[in-house]
Amino acid sequence: MNSNENYFKVNKATWNEKVKIHVQSDMYDLDAFKKGKSSLMPYELDALGDVKGKTLLHLQCHFGQDTLSWSRMGAMCAGVDLSDEGIKLAKSLNEELKLDAEFICCNVLETSKYIKETFDIVFTSYGVIGWLPDLKPWGQMIAERLKDGGTFFMAEFHPIVWMFDYLEGKPIMKYGYMQDEVIYEEYEGTYADTESKMISKEYGWNHGLGEVVSVLTEAGLHIDYLKEFNESPYDVLPDLIKTKSGMYTTTNQLYPLIFTIKATKL
Repeated sequence: MNSNENYFKVNKATWNEKVKIHVQSDMYDLDAFKKGKSSLMPYELDALGDVKGKTLLHLQCHFGQDTLSWSRMGAMCAGVDLSDEGIKLAKSLNEELKLDAEFICCNVLETSKYIKETFDIVFTSYGVIGWLPDLKPWGQMIAERLKDGGTFFMAEFHPIVWMFDYLEGKPIMKYGYMQDEVIYEEYEGTYADTESKMISKEYGWNHGLGEVVSVLTEAGLHIDYLKEFNESPYDVLPDLIKTKSGMYTTTNQLYPLIFTIKATKL
């Protein structure tokens, strides 16, 4: 087993445990979701608009809430994720809610081995690319799964966010913006339940905006826009302040928290 495969194995085990915690968390609020509340955030809703009748592939879908939210809006959806516990729960929710999404358990970099269809939209969001050691195969896979003229959209935490270590309760700059070396963290709890006693063991990688844009354009996508935002939809970093819009920002707003990219397959 090469080192990356071992990293993926450890991450998968951690995410399988996280699913059990997250399904009971206030952050994911499963009861409200089952009653019809959408899990989608303004950035992606504003970018993709009316998805009714469109095919949509959701990469790294966790246990499927966003996938199923798109499905409720009329999209024909497929979701992929590394966690078999996540996919198991996603399939159960899909059946319970009488929706028609499909879910596949696989490493996102191997999506094209398991899914041969092409889609109108490929979507991914919030805490996704940091689990990937190399974005080139990720960009190529996105291009493979998009129809000509299809749309790729991602909303993601800004690379500057990942330069900090947050385990001491406040941000301490520790990691390189374009650091090639793997980053290992081991800590108690998860972002959705900091009081949980589970031990998260995680291997991750930092990717700058230049790398993200380059792999997408090299794969044949045209970048429609790259935007940066001071506000995050999620209160998952220390000392964030809730804004009038219901999002969260740092006290000094010295750096962006979120970026979005919308691209078209040429």
